Amino acid sequence: MIEDASTRPIGTGRPLPQAAQRAADRSASACDRDGHNFPMTAPPASTPALARPRPHSLTELFWAFTLLALQGFGGVLTVVQRELVDKRRWLSREEFVENWAVAQVMPGPNVVNLGLMLGERYFGLRGALVATAGLFTFPLFAVLALALLFNSVSDNTLAQGAMRGMGAAASGLVMASGMRLAGALRSNVMGRPVCAVVAVLTFVAIALLRLPLIWVLLTLGGVTCAWAWWQLGRRPAGATDRPRP
Repeated sequence: MIEDASTRPIGTGRPLPQAAQRAADRSASACDRDGHNFPMTAPPASTPALARPRPHSLTELFWAFTLLALQGFGGVLTVVQRELVDKRRWLSREEFVENWAVAQVMPGPNVVNLGLMLGERYFGLRGALVATAGLFTFPLFAVLALALLFNSVSDNTLAQGAMRGMGAAASGLVMASGMRLAGALRSNVMGRPVCAVVAVLTFVAIALLRLPLIWVLLTLGGVTCAWAWWQLGRRPAGATDRPRP
């Protein structure tokens, strides 16, 4: 039996499958139509996007915020940044800085506001409620037990010294987290020099001049918001914030 050479791929002695042969015939007819040869280009190969870390269930979200809250003695900024950014990678540093800023401006505890936003992002209303429940359920019993225990030793000199030491350690942890997150300001639309000036003015207004926080937010925060809005308006359409090397 003589095999038609048109049904064999170059360099092989095996015939093409029928489906491949029909596709080749249609391509050949398209190239020969009207005496023109149309270049055949292969469709671009689709590369699957890398899956970003995220909570896969409401149970994982609940226990994540439960463990976060149980570690948050003296302030949770350090714990939140380590758990959500460094370990679980649910947020990048830039996203964490932006979300934490919004959580601070909103009424209520910062970490609760962040939990509401993160839970709603992944699971909607159920996620927001589950994240809040994780922040309050077991920590509530722990705080009640510690309150009863400390109430019985609150007049003890050793207990008072221990509390002052814990406060100093918590302050150091918060400062360390702030310095680690400062790198995220490289992609801030206001620019690093302006961000540094705002940070210094905020410290002077609150720590040295003892101005009420509400007035600092309304004045200094309002000016910086207007500056950021103006900077965004000057950027070309389609530009994105990317960290500068």
